[in-house]
Amino acid sequence: MADHRVRSMTSTHASVRSQTMLPEDLRVLVVIPALNEEDSVGEVVRSVAVAAPSARCVVVDDGSSDRTAERAALAGATVLRLPYNLGVGGAMRTGFRFARDNGYAVVVQVDADGQHDPEGITSLVAGLSDADLVIGARFAGVGQYGVRGPRRWAMRLLAAVMSRVARTRLTDVTSGFKAAGPRAVALFAENFPAEYLGDTVEALVIGARAGLRIRQVPVAMRSRQGGEPSHRPWKAAIYLVRACAAFTLAMMRPRTTIEESA
Repeated sequence: MADHRVRSMTSTHASVRSQTMLPEDLRVLVVIPALNEEDSVGEVVRSVAVAAPSARCVVVDDGSSDRTAERAALAGATVLRLPYNLGVGGAMRTGFRFARDNGYAVVVQVDADGQHDPEGITSLVAGLSDADLVIGARFAGVGQYGVRGPRRWAMRLLAAVMSRVARTRLTDVTSGFKAAGPRAVALFAENFPAEYLGDTVEALVIGARAGLRIRQVPVAMRSRQGGEPSHRPWKAAIYLVRACAAFTLAMMRPRTTIEESA
């Protein structure tokens, strides 16, 4: 597997604009993986700064061919530029390693397309008071987000199976809107999967089998602010097969242990 420690990085630091609603003693890193999201990434970074001004915002430019990195930097984010496309999993592993190496206790993953409402960051981080990994669930009674047909059936099947693995009720295991606490950051800095759906399904399996406490909080989703959706209805069958394959492979792998800090 390719080394995700990125040497080529362009950095600017996010500005602090107002009083934070996050715990003052908690160092929070918001990681935004982005591939060709120049139309939306700037507004997402600015929204994060308003919703969580004490958090540092990092955009991992996953080999974009457009002005994603430039727009993110102009908006005030720290930008980590990957030399080529690694996928969301590879980008997030880069973010987790950056958090570990720079002393951040919490990592919040936010999509660059604008669908994740940064106002939910506070709820996700608050959920870490009794969990190691908190999922922002789209099907938990908040907002109007909906999926129909075979794709929804696949999501329900995965949620049911993952609930058994995690030993808690989960309704949305493919959400990319998540908060990871210190134990999860330590685990994922070395073991975050880079395969398709690895950042969602496989990461949850790895976390649950390593002993992470997983819970969910309801969040509302917004419409994309730019770019093209990554899934279309006619791809539902392919999605189901790949999701099941990702889950099966994750269950077949050896359990991963967490190196607890002294």
